[in-house]
Amino acid sequence: MTSMTPDPAALPAYSRPQKVTQARVLRSEWTKLRTQPSAWWALLSAAILVVAFGIGYSLLREARPPHGPAAIAAFDAAGISLTGVQLAQIAVGVLGVLLITSEYATGLIRATLAAVPRRLPVLWAKAAMLSVATIAVSLPAAFAAFLAGQSILGRQHLAAHLSQPGVARAVIGCALYLAVAGLLGLGLGALLRSTAGGIAALFGLLFALQLVAGFLPGSWANDVGKYTPAAAGQAVTTAHPDPASSLPPWTGFGVFCAYAAILLGLAALRMRRGDA
Repeated sequence: MTSMTPDPAALPAYSRPQKVTQARVLRSEWTKLRTQPSAWWALLSAAILVVAFGIGYSLLREARPPHGPAAIAAFDAAGISLTGVQLAQIAVGVLGVLLITSEYATGLIRATLAAVPRRLPVLWAKAAMLSVATIAVSLPAAFAAFLAGQSILGRQHLAAHLSQPGVARAVIGCALYLAVAGLLGLGLGALLRSTAGGIAALFGLLFALQLVAGFLPGSWANDVGKYTPAAAGQAVTTAHPDPASSLPPWTGFGVFCAYAAILLGLAALRMRRGDA
């Protein structure tokens, strides 16, 4: 008796069963990201915040320049033009949360996990696409904010230059910082599976912990505060971080990445063991 099951080799190429690979999951997540208007609005908002607030704060400091040799020596021209990163992290972090909680809210996650039964490639693909998209948008924005800000501060002879020690690293570090901030949001969203809960936890992680550390007595405020996520990560966005209140740039960035890695690891455990 002839079997009614069609031979996969006889089917057209587009209708043959496809093996699930990380590359195919990456393409799928890229399609989701680029066709999601909210994602591009969030990334555009982050870029605007970086540039607009960098220019605005540079104009403010140009109008109120430092006076005296000590104040001029401590003046962080690069940091002033990059101050918008502190606001842009909100837009990118919230995008990270929404990338996965929106699928849980609509039920799309069931179809996603049915197509990728091993589950974890979905999380890694979302993390990779979010990181690439964030860096692609925020790196030009950081350079634009820096160049615009220095042209403003240069009118008071306060401008920094990319060739100066730590300056180029600070500009590039802004894009790296924002990418990891997005991963923090993604990890929290995958762990909590709630948009409101993920955003609230993100604010707590980036702002509340640093605020609470500031109320600690004596030198504890600086000793503990420098290890909070935002303070640790922002060390790489500063040309000359203060050793008293900040970790060395790449050490701080490593601590910030460790926070994101821990959250993504916990999210991976829940995604692997929990129900959709």
